[in-house]
Amino acid sequence: MATSTNTQKFSRWTLTAMVVGSMVGAGIFSLPRTFGNATGPFGAIIAWAIAGSGMYMLARVFQILAERKPDLDAGVYAYAKAGFGPYAGFLSALGYWIGSCIGNVSYWVLIKSTLGAFFPIFGDGNTIPAILVASVGIWLFHFMILRGVQQAAFINTVVTICKIVPILVFILLALFAFNWEQFSANFWGGEGMPEMSLFEQVRATMFVTVFVFLGIEGASVYSRFAKTRTDVGFATLVGFAGVLILMVLVTMLPYAVLPQAEIAAMRQPSMATVLEAIVGPWGAVFVSIGLLISVLGAYLAWSLICAEVLFTAAKTRDMPKVFATENQNKVPSAALWMTNIIVQLFVISTYWSRDAFALMLNLTSSMALIPYLLVAAFGLMLTRRGETYNIRPQERTRDLAIAGIALVYTIFLLFAGGLKFVLLSAILYGPGTILYFWARREQNEKVFTPMELIVFIVAMIGCVAGIYGFVTGYFVV
Repeated sequence: MATSTNTQKFSRWTLTAMVVGSMVGAGIFSLPRTFGNATGPFGAIIAWAIAGSGMYMLARVFQILAERKPDLDAGVYAYAKAGFGPYAGFLSALGYWIGSCIGNVSYWVLIKSTLGAFFPIFGDGNTIPAILVASVGIWLFHFMILRGVQQAAFINTVVTICKIVPILVFILLALFAFNWEQFSANFWGGEGMPEMSLFEQVRATMFVTVFVFLGIEGASVYSRFAKTRTDVGFATLVGFAGVLILMVLVTMLPYAVLPQAEIAAMRQPSMATVLEAIVGPWGAVFVSIGLLISVLGAYLAWSLICAEVLFTAAKTRDMPKVFATENQNKVPSAALWMTNIIVQLFVISTYWSRDAFALMLNLTSSMALIPYLLVAAFGLMLTRRGETYNIRPQERTRDLAIAGIALVYTIFLLFAGGLKFVLLSAILYGPGTILYFWARREQNEKVFTPMELIVFIVAMIGCVAGIYGFVTGYFVV
């Protein structure tokens, strides 16, 4: 097996581009309709205040852990294992990996849905022609990445710059078209929208905010490529702040252009339809081109992250060792093959879904919640014990508060998502444990501690309940 000890290091701006590139993808282009379906500007302000504050605290936890635990690479997975044992670490790696794979599927669905506005053969992104074209794209990217991570990271940096431009143009044109009377009419919820309490409105937006913030840990995942550990924290916070500002503006400005009911009825990507209403048909074409660049760039970034997580888990012997192999270009080839096989299978499954993009968005978010929860819990554990605080002990109280808020926020997200998506994620967590059995057998290690066995049993009960929900029609997908 090749090693990566001599791998070229990323600059802090390359790491920042990895964060921005992985966060700015499909989600930002779907925000107008997604929020328009749920709430007006007032509810959106509250939702973003909660999501922004919660995710900021989570970003700070990643920053704190990157600086105080520099020996833990591929943060999301490594922190869970260090805090709660090998099975928790495995579940974190599995959930983050599969969730990222499903997120990649949502990118292909949105690409084909975007093209469907101009070429009806692609429909809403889940027709047979759409699936066939997406399949070709999956494997084209696969073989490009096999040529080298450094090359792919450079392409990601260039694409990140290119895709921000259409979003900025949309924001500027929407600001120019800002109509205060229209914004006021939508503020408490527009006409023709169903009555919902403010709490339910905010709750309905929570999963999409998780989806659009996925990638906040991009620099942490690539910490082994950082020149210094402080660069990881810098990239995480700068990337987060910039993307948050973009997302809030993209969400709020359409309320000042169109009635909420019209925004809620738009096809995805709704940002294109909003700009079309402002400047005419060329606006939809312009945003659609920007979306294609953005989503393809995000797909590239997430393909790298997926393979890196699986590769690192295998190197630490928490996944089967076959996934720790690299090719001559230092690319985790076996992990990349497994990743794209899973993406391919989920792309095929979208054929039977009524709203493939919404399902993939929500399932991606639900799979990410357990890894995020474990990171926040580990951050709280570290600060409560005072571990590593012999250096700069005055920061401990502050860090304890940050980790505590991040943990409460991730628990709230599980509640906001509801039982349905917890059980849907269990369908993947339960059978996925086969990989854990495989890895433990390779090492002749005991599979579970008594507590881990209880966690496994709970996961399998959830898996059975989730399958039952599909069979009985409780889960409509």
